[in-house]
Amino acid sequence: MSGRHVAVLMGGFSSERPVSLSSGAACADALEAEGYRVTRVDVGRDVAAVLADLRPDVVFNALHGPFGEDGTIQGILEYLEIPYTHSGVLASALAMDKAQAKHVAKAAGIPVADALIMDRREFSNVHPMKPPYVVKPVREGSSFGVVIVKEDQSHPPQVITSSEWRYGDRVMVERYVAGRELTCGVMGDVALGVTEIIPQGHAFYDYDSKYVKGGSRHVIPAQISPNIYQKIQSLAVKAHQAIGCRGVSRSDFRFDDRGDGEGELIWLEINTQPGMTPTSLVPEMAQHAGLQFGEFLRWMVEDASCLR
Repeated sequence: MSGRHVAVLMGGFSSERPVSLSSGAACADALEAEGYRVTRVDVGRDVAAVLADLRPDVVFNALHGPFGEDGTIQGILEYLEIPYTHSGVLASALAMDKAQAKHVAKAAGIPVADALIMDRREFSNVHPMKPPYVVKPVREGSSFGVVIVKEDQSHPPQVITSSEWRYGDRVMVERYVAGRELTCGVMGDVALGVTEIIPQGHAFYDYDSKYVKGGSRHVIPAQISPNIYQKIQSLAVKAHQAIGCRGVSRSDFRFDDRGDGEGELIWLEINTQPGMTPTSLVPEMAQHAGLQFGEFLRWMVEDASCLR
């Protein structure tokens, strides 16, 4: 309903601050165009006091990374009793922890890659699993700290044990799954289209592929067989529900079609705070389904609630 006061939370203090500022500015502009009264909030440690003073009708959460999508800001909003977009405390915390999310997904019958959790300081000159494998920080987004270890590498990369490492000590070592990068958004409990992400000039969908202009190409609908397309949609909804997500989420997959085209399909992770610029993946999926950016954001604002 137009005229409602929406506070758009953006920025923050995670590694993903620049991404959040971009998402937040795009969302604030579009919501104003839809007739909402919008206040832009660059989130600091005083966010609870700022919001208590503002008393908005709804919070649009455009934060990314720790604090913004790990259940912390969600807990503050629950305490303040301000309805907010996206997932709640538990689902946000679960999804942000890649290890826990994988446990929940596997228990729900969603195919995942073999992995082990270890302290990065335990890495030695011996591989923790047979290469190729991927090392990921357990609690980071936007591919920060992701390292792919190839078959011909004789020992783990030194960067993982380096003093320069700033992505936390708990890491997930996961079997590398070759193939195509596919992703599917969920809106409510309905799957959107499946997009194939083709990195341009990058080995995988890293930070630059995601956010630097020309870093990747998005193909929607993905050019895959109908049964794989539908299976990805079904698994994205299943993950959304199993982890307890609300509003919008996005699940990422790898599909190894090097054989007969019906190869291994693996769920990688779920993102409860996907990028929200008009060219981001989920808004593109919504547009493919017939929803313009402003309409899509309007749905999210009207879907906002507490106790998510």
